[in-house]
Amino acid sequence: MSSRPWSELDRRSRRREVVSTSVAMAATWALLLGIYYLIPFTERTSGGPLVRLVLGLAAFIAVILWQLRRVLDADVPGLRAVRALGAIIPLFLLVFAAVYLSLSEASPAHFSEPLDHTGALYLVVTVFTTVGFGDITPESDAARLIVSAQMLLDLVVLGAVVRLLTTAAKASRGGVGVP
Repeated sequence: MSSRPWSELDRRSRRREVVSTSVAMAATWALLLGIYYLIPFTERTSGGPLVRLVLGLAAFIAVILWQLRRVLDADVPGLRAVRALGAIIPLFLLVFAAVYLSLSEASPAHFSEPLDHTGALYLVVTVFTTVGFGDITPESDAARLIVSAQMLLDLVVLGAVVRLLTTAAKASRGGVGVP
């Protein structure tokens, strides 16, 4: 596909592209949340959270690489980059929510209160947004280390991944036009 600048699209094409991007992002979020809420976290093995973290981050990196390729090959790369972020950020958050849930299932003492799916998701969002209400806090060293890792990786996701996708979109369309 040849990349087209946003400015060259007619009004109907722009609307179609925006609606398509919005629907795709909503579907992605629904799919990811559905999978997250359906995964059982009942095993009580000590390695479960670490395995989930390593596998989750590997999947996250694979999705970034796949999405980068899709941005570079996109007809409207700016919107494709937005769609990519709509998949990458929720996946990143759900990886950490799954790890927090695994930690809590392994030992509720890891956090100030036992976590269920919603509690783990709530914690990961409050950490990601830097709101940090303090109602759920890591209590063990393992939990503190993982939450600290998430905080640092949040900066990477917000900085490097966004920059990477933006650069790919600009490169795909020759640095012309928005989005």
